[in-house]
Amino acid sequence: MNQSTACPCGSSLTFAECCGPYINQQATAPTAAALMRSRYTAYCLGNIDYLMATHHPTRRAPDSRRTLTATANRVNWLELVVLHTEAGQPDDKTGVVEFVAIYQENRQIGQLHERSRFLKQRDRWFYLEGDLLPPLQPKRNDPCWCGSGKK
Repeated sequence: MNQSTACPCGSSLTFAECCGPYINQQATAPTAAALMRSRYTAYCLGNIDYLMATHHPTRRAPDSRRTLTATANRVNWLELVVLHTEAGQPDDKTGVVEFVAIYQENRQIGQLHERSRFLKQRDRWFYLEGDLLPPLQPKRNDPCWCGSGKK
């Protein structure tokens, strides 16, 4: 990815100013939210190595690499919205990030709404696991999250 391109995580920063240094192993994510955003960006880029390296080793399934590769080949990630964070700051050991990620798979638009848990070990944040939550519904007069422009 071009370093001056807008970061896919939606931060309004360039890739070089945002998730690029983490994904390129030039720095480690300082917060749970930064790690979550960089993992979303890695999904967008199909960077399986980064996804594996930032998933806590005790929580990886034996077929994680194969599953992640299959997902990267069939899903196009469109948008990330961070809804809520709990702890996960540089001095914390744990953190929670609730987010919605909009994606396209098989020409259908979908929504991943998850509450993810993170753990910091040896000054490095790891994704532990997440709870899938029901899709968010648009509020009155808000456009649909699917991007159709309809209410």
